[in-house]
Amino acid sequence: MADAFDLDSIDLAILRELQEDGRMTNVELASRVGISAPPCLRRVRRLEEAGVIAGYRAILDAGKLGQEIVAFCLVGLHHQSDAELKAFATLTADWPLVREAWMVSGESDFLLHCIAPDFRTFQSFVLDELTSTENVDTVRSALTIRKVKDEGLVAL
Repeated sequence: MADAFDLDSIDLAILRELQEDGRMTNVELASRVGISAPPCLRRVRRLEEAGVIAGYRAILDAGKLGQEIVAFCLVGLHHQSDAELKAFATLTADWPLVREAWMVSGESDFLLHCIAPDFRTFQSFVLDELTSTENVDTVRSALTIRKVKDEGLVAL
């Protein structure tokens, strides 16, 4: 497991602000965290170079883009050897409906976060691709009703 990066209160404030709004200018960020712009920029660059800030993304509204179905699939494999787990993880990169994939412990081996334009597309993915994949034993899916919480991924 990677060691935690040493962060002070200013670094944490920078991360909180960027997690809330990654598009703000450095001047605005510096103002919000109570330091001047040059040291703020140095801190952000240090956090980026260290990999604490892994990247920046636009958060899209899937529904407004015609992607109406959000679902989670719990996938169990027949065999859990390191090679089999890695092979399945690699396959997830080729499935556009799978937006996130997590290897998990417990009754299942993987948790897939899927987004699809409609139920038929999601159903086809599950039946034609996912369950027919070599080494897949079980697939349990859960269709979402509505999102009830949407916070930044890391609590600071």
